[in-house]
Amino acid sequence: MMKGDHIPHPSDAALPERLARQLRFVRELDRLKGVLRRTSLADRSRRENSAEHSWHLATMALALAEYAPDGTDAARAVELLLVHDVVEIDAGDTFAFDVVGNGDKAARETAAAERLFGLLPEDLGREFRVRWEEFEAGETPEARFANALDRFQALVQNDAAGDGGTWRAHAVSRDAVLRRMAPIRDGAPALWPAVLDAVGRATATGHVSGGRADATSSHDERK
Repeated sequence: MMKGDHIPHPSDAALPERLARQLRFVRELDRLKGVLRRTSLADRSRRENSAEHSWHLATMALALAEYAPDGTDAARAVELLLVHDVVEIDAGDTFAFDVVGNGDKAARETAAAERLFGLLPEDLGREFRVRWEEFEAGETPEARFANALDRFQALVQNDAAGDGGTWRAHAVSRDAVLRRMAPIRDGAPALWPAVLDAVGRATATGHVSGGRADATSSHDERK
């Protein structure tokens, strides 16, 4: 089946249109399980997929809610995190340090949002699109917290790997890592000391370089 096709099902014609469209979207979500990311599981046994990543982040938002700035609605952050990478079903996952891949990332993901959220009934599609756009804009407290966790998760996994994970594999510098982690200072500032601790240890062990050269991997994967 080609990317962009929805998964057909014989029941679609027999069901009320609203339910048929909802189930069409639900079946399409299954494809997110097949989108591999550059980041490995903490035990380095295999690469994680984008569906696992979204679940992990949503659960982190509940477990780390106390570190969000005052007034942040953690439940809303969970909603944003569950939706934020759905577009990768069509657009793929773009490695954070891939300069070329990030050049057309926004256009690819916008086109994906149009198709994927368009599978839903109009009102639900609009709600999902609003959540996705809120995360991307990063302007609300919930979106800033969600974005902070999105960055923090990669740090936790690379740190847990014990060998620098994707940082070392792609020769990412300390400065590049800190720039990537910068949204945490705003979206979850109480977690920033943990960032500095992990990056400091990775630098001391040589898992990230101490220089200022940015990694420019061409791999189609994020974080």
